[in-house]
Amino acid sequence: MFTERFISYLQFEKRYSAHTISAYQKDLKQFSEFLGQSEITIGHATHMHVRSWLMSMMDSGTDSRTINRKSSTLRSFYKFLLREHLVPENPMQKIQSLKTAKRLPVVVEEKKLAAWLDLAGAKDEDGGEEEQSFPGLRDLLVVEILFGTGIRLAELISLKEQDVDLYENQIKVLGKRNKERIIPINRLLCNLLKEYMQVKKSQNFNNNNGVLIVTNTGNNSYPQLIYRIVKSCLNHISTSDKKSPHVLRHTFATSLLNNGADLNAIKELLGHASLAATQVYTHNSVERLKTIYKQAHPKA
Repeated sequence: MFTERFISYLQFEKRYSAHTISAYQKDLKQFSEFLGQSEITIGHATHMHVRSWLMSMMDSGTDSRTINRKSSTLRSFYKFLLREHLVPENPMQKIQSLKTAKRLPVVVEEKKLAAWLDLAGAKDEDGGEEEQSFPGLRDLLVVEILFGTGIRLAELISLKEQDVDLYENQIKVLGKRNKERIIPINRLLCNLLKEYMQVKKSQNFNNNNGVLIVTNTGNNSYPQLIYRIVKSCLNHISTSDKKSPHVLRHTFATSLLNNGADLNAIKELLGHASLAATQVYTHNSVERLKTIYKQAHPKA
């Protein structure tokens, strides 16, 4: 009962995304199952029970960041229960987060990515006008949007055709907590969007809900599809193990920063709630400056 009330609170009051809510549910289910081994309910857990759960994850080799995220779930959960007078005390008050090494965002080389996209979008060498297949055009558009706007995976999947303004060269994105933001798009992306929507219309799909990115049969796109598209692209230009849509978001932000964009402007484009989340990209720029220094300075 406690878990259901908390999830409803996240859905209807906090307006969290389905992805975030699913993560909360999995964490709480895992903790509840751990407590069940000792016949303890989640409403009667103490800080010792929480600590035992965290220790069990550490013993099994769970990453510190994952453990801290699960701890954060419990903090939000028990804070809610305490405020609703459903528990007498918060067992998380005596629990501290684990120390983790600062991890820089993974990016790909922007020039290589841009060159690959130009090649993928080019017409055949003989100058013919043969159109790309719908899946090929869609896949190219997915990567172009992610790299050209820095939007999140969930934001891309929920993007509708009506959110695309080809006259003003911009898209309207519904971000976390239902916050809308406007992102400018370049002329090449505008042309690609126009071509894609024309080809999509010619497919005569039965799905007419206006979602921009769809499957080969016209159904709504889904995370695994976008992951496969991005991985297929990045396999050509990156040797990194991490090949996800978020890598393109990181690359977008880092590219802007390296080319002189204001940090506050990048914050607004990314839809970050605070500047602290955006400042992580400054570390990549510092590393780039160090590399340039070592290459260029005679005493480096």
